[in-house]
Amino acid sequence: MKIALVILHADPARGGAERYTFDLAEALAAQGHQISLIASTFGPRPTGVTCVELGEQGLTRLSRYHHFLNSLDAHLTESKYDVVHAMLPIMRCDIYHPHAGIAAQAIITGHLKHAGFVKRFLSSIANRFNPRRNEFARVEKKLLTSANPPVVLCLSEYVKAMVRRNYPTLPENCLVTLFNAVDLAKYDLTAGPGAGDTIRQKYQIAKDAVVALMVAQDFGRKGLAQTITALGQIDQPNLVLLVVGKDNAEPFKRQAIRNGVDQRVKFAGGTTDVYSFYSAANFFVLPTRHDPCSLVVLEALAMGLPVISTKQNGACEIMTNSVHGFVLPSADDAEGLVRAMKELCDTTNRAQMREACLTLRSRLAWEEHLNTLLELYSKIER
Repeated sequence: MKIALVILHADPARGGAERYTFDLAEALAAQGHQISLIASTFGPRPTGVTCVELGEQGLTRLSRYHHFLNSLDAHLTESKYDVVHAMLPIMRCDIYHPHAGIAAQAIITGHLKHAGFVKRFLSSIANRFNPRRNEFARVEKKLLTSANPPVVLCLSEYVKAMVRRNYPTLPENCLVTLFNAVDLAKYDLTAGPGAGDTIRQKYQIAKDAVVALMVAQDFGRKGLAQTITALGQIDQPNLVLLVVGKDNAEPFKRQAIRNGVDQRVKFAGGTTDVYSFYSAANFFVLPTRHDPCSLVVLEALAMGLPVISTKQNGACEIMTNSVHGFVLPSADDAEGLVRAMKELCDTTNRAQMREACLTLRSRLAWEEHLNTLLELYSKIER
């Protein structure tokens, strides 16, 4: 099949959607399909894939998005594909795969609609200063309310409920749930012996320390502030929080100082080698406010790391609370977060949960994900 994969920035270092798209492109190409990866900018180029770089033009993020949309539309007019699979709102595609969740949900009537007046007001102000977000929602609405809407590929039931809430007239046969997957060969406990020790040495973490790992690109939404606060309430000197991600760490460093845990919070910045950080950790923490299906949570589970996250994370649908870790009712459950982190400081608890996490590996296999996706492609193929 001749398949176009569309994403705004094709750089796996950016995390979730970008890393997924990069890996998907290589996996499909390895099976003999003709893959074009279409993006405005690229990081490393995937092997065996045609890279279509549309470039960035415009002074603002909104104008650059418009340039991307127009350039993409021109390219799709000139080039014929069996399937066009888009990871963000575009003007036409066969599969719409919203990794960040439905764009309409990000507007005030979305996931903040049940919030108090102050939060709704602040959100409305924020939206005025984020015109690209509003444009994402406008393009998405036009796409999903058209006479011939694409299949919406939902990363979880959490996302599917979001789609139904925002687009109640979308036909049921346009909704497909496909959970994220993990490359089990890459995230194998024996794939990088000694990698975890190297990370601990680099960040001056003792061998007997209990390491809680967070991997995120949006520290505010992913619950870093709540995690630092919880750390300050746990009288466990050997508990260390290791934070991986490109976001601005300075406000959180100051918070760690205020909470008296600055020596127990390690900021690693961005990485292209997240495997080594999983290897260095004892459990994973991500008390997120909203996450369609966190890939890092699934990778952590595949590595045998018990996970603390929330019901607002679609990835937790594969977990059983108190078996594979802890699923909090929300990011604001401060007591629950403290309690969960304390539980995972216990060696016996961690060992039991680790074994349970490893039994999930077969359900997370990339091969199963790819087979399901190819079946969907074959139904759509022009």
